[in-house]
Amino acid sequence: MPTTPLTDSAIETLSIPERLDLLGRLWDSLVRDNSPPLMPEWHREELRRRLADAEANPEARISLEELRRELRGSRL
Repeated sequence: MPTTPLTDSAIETLSIPERLDLLGRLWDSLVRDNSPPLMPEWHREELRRRLADAEANPEARISLEELRRELRGSRL
């Protein structure tokens, strides 16, 4: 089946919901095609390190509501 290349100008004519749909379909195609891992190994290592740190220091945790309050306060 012949396909037409999707140009930048063609993409710009799409609505935002259409672009988001296209983005989702592209992302799904990467997963279906067994593309290389989407996350580099060093990201996984950093996530493991941070999770281990969080588990070792539960007193350092704050709730989501506390985080929201802090973020709102930093906007002043």
